[in-house]
Amino acid sequence: MSDKFAAATKSIEDAVATAKQNLEGLVKAQQEQVEKASAQIRKSYDDLSVLAKGNVDAVVKSSAIVAKGAEEAGKQVAAFTQSSLEKSVSNGKALLAVKTIQELIELQNAYAKASFDAFVTESTKLQELSVKIANEALAPLNERVNVTVETLGKPVAA
Repeated sequence: MSDKFAAATKSIEDAVATAKQNLEGLVKAQQEQVEKASAQIRKSYDDLSVLAKGNVDAVVKSSAIVAKGAEEAGKQVAAFTQSSLEKSVSNGKALLAVKTIQELIELQNAYAKASFDAFVTESTKLQELSVKIANEALAPLNERVNVTVETLGKPVAA
């Protein structure tokens, strides 16, 4: 009986050793998968952090362009306003010096036409400046949209 008992014990020990070995292999494989997934998550997080920083930088750059453009437009409007006031004063002085009604009407018509033409010209300049500013301000944002779509469109590495 002792040989049978020894053989049975040996069989059980072999089975336990095999099960232990299989379990250790399974645990090791799961650990490797967890480490790999963790590395992928960290890389994805790092990639998204870089992407977000670039997006914030683009918004700041775009805002700076808008602020500079608004300053430029403000200066343009102020210069036009000053010029218009000076022309109004000059026209007022000229109106006081007229001798006939006909001269008054002609002077006033010429002033009105010149004022309207100056307004149209200045409005066109301001519109062109606004379009230029908008295009310049949108350029960094468009670039970041393209980068974001490209980055997020890539499949996750397996």
